Amino acid sequence: MAKYLISFPSAAMVVPDGDWDAVSRDSHAVIEEAKAAGVYVFGGGIDESVPPVLVAADGTFTEGGYSWAPPLNGGFAVLEIASREEAITWAARLAKACRCQQELRVFGFDPAS
Repeated sequence: MAKYLISFPSAAMVVPDGDWDAVSRDSHAVIEEAKAAGVYVFGGGIDESVPPVLVAADGTFTEGGYSWAPPLNGGFAVLEIASREEAITWAARLAKACRCQQELRVFGFDPAS
C-alpha cells in the first residue's frame, strides 16, 4: 500500500458563488466515503490567513516561504491505497466533487514512517 497526495491549488477552484454549498457537501461526502473505505489518512485545506514561516536549522526563522517557489495553498487529502489506478479513481471522485482538476502524487516509501 502506498500513500497518495491528492491536491489542488486555490486558483483551480473557479466555482460560481451559488455552488459553494454543493461543493462543500459533495467533497465532504467523498472524504466520508474514503474514511468508510479505510483509505483516508488525513487532509484539509491550507489556512491562507496564516503566513508561512521559513525555519533554518539553527532555529532562526523569517516570515514567508521560499521566495523562488510558487505559494502552497489550496486543499489536499492523503489516502493509503493499494494501486495507482485506485488512486486515480479517488482523485477523479474528488475532482468531480470539488469542480476542479486534482493533482496526484505518490509518497516515496519510508520504512520508518
